[in-house]
Amino acid sequence: MYSQGLIGADGRTGETETFLAAFQARIDAEEKIEPKDAMPEGYRRTLVRQIGQHAHSEIVGMLPEGNWVTRAPSLRRKAALLAKVQDEGGHGLYLYSAAETLGVTRDGMTEELLAGKAKYSSIFNYPTLTWADIGTIGWLVDGAAIMNQIPLCRCSFGPYARAMIRICKEESFHQRQGYEIMLTLCRGTRAQKAMAQDALDRWWWPSLMMFGPHDAESSHTEQSMAWKIKRFSNDELRQKFIDATVPQAEYLGLKVPDPAMRWDEALNGGKGGYRHGPIDWDEFWRVVKGEGVMNRDRIAARKKAWDDGAWVREAALAHAAKRATGKVAAE
Repeated sequence: MYSQGLIGADGRTGETETFLAAFQARIDAEEKIEPKDAMPEGYRRTLVRQIGQHAHSEIVGMLPEGNWVTRAPSLRRKAALLAKVQDEGGHGLYLYSAAETLGVTRDGMTEELLAGKAKYSSIFNYPTLTWADIGTIGWLVDGAAIMNQIPLCRCSFGPYARAMIRICKEESFHQRQGYEIMLTLCRGTRAQKAMAQDALDRWWWPSLMMFGPHDAESSHTEQSMAWKIKRFSNDELRQKFIDATVPQAEYLGLKVPDPAMRWDEALNGGKGGYRHGPIDWDEFWRVVKGEGVMNRDRIAARKKAWDDGAWVREAALAHAAKRATGKVAAE
């Protein structure tokens, strides 16, 4: 069983220094922590928060693209987008299952999301105005997700790490699909290329915000890295993403909307990298707190889906109960 981390009268956990040291030694030795292993309550809570937010992001992330399935410009694009949306739903299910091994329920996590207690990625609170937005989401948003998620395949918590292996394989196809849409637009008419540039202009900065606040302002990064839940800091991952993506934009013939962007030989330990301009963190926190363009619509859509699906959940539970008593076989 996982440790509940008994809380004493002084507010400190009842976990002993010996236990915490032994647990950290396992982490340092690159051992995988499994659900039935003893673990600090802080480790469990951090995983529940991170995996829950990740699962919610996959499910809510279906919404900006789902409304373009019927408006895709060709049958090929429609089939590919439909497959991608279906993949995202599957990713959410893998992650909810991983979180459930930590003693929480899917119903409970969903209720926290609908009540505003649980968060999802701020990127999904921006509208998809044109077909180029679908390409940009695949290229930038899924590209940023891959940069974040590949290190999670080595997460110290076994169920999360194993779920991420399949998720990352599928996300790589999503990123290629998005870039191919952008490449087609940029090789098309002048209006199509302008549409691609407009989408890049609107999605670039929110994509950089996906990695979270600067390291000095993040309250979770240091401990998560010590527990090897995360392997890289927010700023390290953001820099990797920028260095990989700017050359891709140049190949498309598009301009990254950052006048301060420049190559700096001193970055990355002297290997060089692109230095970016200031990020509008006021906008980031405003969206996180529910004031984004699509915040209310996203939660309303999830609540409607949850309410409309109640009869399916009830029927599944009733069927499972019948199977448990042998009544299904008898009928």
